[in-house]
Amino acid sequence: MTKPKVLISDKMDPNAAKIFAERGCDVDVITGKAPEELKAIIGQYDGLAIRSATKVTKEILDAAPNLKVIGRAGIGVDNVDIPYASSKGVVVMNTPFGNSITTAEHAIAMIMALARQIPAADRRTQAGEWPKNDFMGIEVTGKTLGLIGAGNIGSIVASRAQGLKMKVIAYDPFLTEDRAIEMGVEKVDLDTLLSRADFVSLHTPLTDQTRNILSRERLENAKPGIRIVNCARGGLIDEVALKDLLLSGQVAGAALDVFEKEPPAPDHPLFGTPGFICTPHLGASTTEAQVNVALQVAEQISDFLVNGGVTNALNMPSLSAEEAPKLKPYMALAEKLGSLVGQLSHGNLEKISIEREGAAASLNGKPITGAVLAGFMRRFSDSVNMVNAPYLARERGLDVREVRHDREGVYHTLVRVTVETSQGPRSVAGTLFGDAAPRLVEIFGIGIEADLAGHMLYIVNEDAPGFIGRIGTLLGQSGINIGTFHLGRRQAGGEAVLLLSVDQPIGDDIIQQAAKVEGVKMVKALEF
Repeated sequence: MTKPKVLISDKMDPNAAKIFAERGCDVDVITGKAPEELKAIIGQYDGLAIRSATKVTKEILDAAPNLKVIGRAGIGVDNVDIPYASSKGVVVMNTPFGNSITTAEHAIAMIMALARQIPAADRRTQAGEWPKNDFMGIEVTGKTLGLIGAGNIGSIVASRAQGLKMKVIAYDPFLTEDRAIEMGVEKVDLDTLLSRADFVSLHTPLTDQTRNILSRERLENAKPGIRIVNCARGGLIDEVALKDLLLSGQVAGAALDVFEKEPPAPDHPLFGTPGFICTPHLGASTTEAQVNVALQVAEQISDFLVNGGVTNALNMPSLSAEEAPKLKPYMALAEKLGSLVGQLSHGNLEKISIEREGAAASLNGKPITGAVLAGFMRRFSDSVNMVNAPYLARERGLDVREVRHDREGVYHTLVRVTVETSQGPRSVAGTLFGDAAPRLVEIFGIGIEADLAGHMLYIVNEDAPGFIGRIGTLLGQSGINIGTFHLGRRQAGGEAVLLLSVDQPIGDDIIQQAAKVEGVKMVKALEF
């Protein structure tokens, strides 16, 4: 039997090549190739192991007819065209947890550097000064550290900070009270965190919901003299506002390892600002972390090519060949339901229940649950997938329940997703038409049949004559074309639900105008 061939195209720990060889793969280490040179050789390989230097573009993928798997040693996969890789049948993997300790330790180092003004003191001392009286630091002992994000890395930072005798409070929509107790942290809302914290450390991905989570308004209302650390993602902080508030003294110090645009321009507004320190995205840059991610990617690619195992895949669930055809439409339905309830649920998310009824009850529930969680958590995480979504849910203490009903109700097959929030339960349900087409059939107790696809507008309104016309007129005057129109209501004259699919994204201005239409109780743009 011919051994699978793997190319390591970026600099990686030498032990990665040894693992490939030991596990039955032929491996070549050819680094530093230009795109045209890589195109010339990639066609002979079954697997490709990369870091950030190699750009796996459409052109590279078109030149790789034998390629089955791409493994990224690290978490970020911006250098891989994942949708096109999926269309070519190429699995894309990463190693999202190999550098957690390293990143957490860097955050702690930044906290200490801020507390004692180490970079500025070092520069002036090496310049021949002895500015002993210019650098009055603070102790971290007894101070309050506020974590924005209490997942894998955040929990490690909490543990290290507690070792420094800091009090730790945390804001994370997925953090349950039980998990908070286990971590020894106090769970708070974001405004409370910013009003109490002496130091804030961010450990959340960059999504539409977290972009500029530390906005000018939030920073202005934070505890005076707060110090901020970001070793997570650029774009979480309003960098212009941060400069202004450092100059005013509202923010006593800030330490960034990441920027909204990297590398930042030489004239970046924060450079040279008193109280500001930075590093060039070094969060994962330790010898141990680089070894860990290299060994993990070698193990994952080898397992896939030799045994068919799938770990940390970004575009493929854990499925056997026999199950895939039956489960594929159910997984599409499950992901849409998870995405819908995730986009519409508010408050603290504590428990999610996935119920399967009728024909769905006889299937392997794990891929369906994984698809629900992937859709549900995608608005909060930029690296979630059907493989790692259950892990991320457990890590955050989210109570995931799977329920199977043998009975058959109105529909011959049904999947229901219910989220328990601090504001009460939120439930949606869907079925398959023709055993293939996913269809929503219920939303928050209201019966409604709708496709979930593309750009959509969700409206809760009072059931009254003329309402549909008013909404249609608003969208028409705004140049927005309606694709489909779905209605449901509890009773005549009561609360009603309207789901519209439209041909283009709906901006905030349209949402604000729609919210003012007579009869509207709530309006939200959805994306599928």
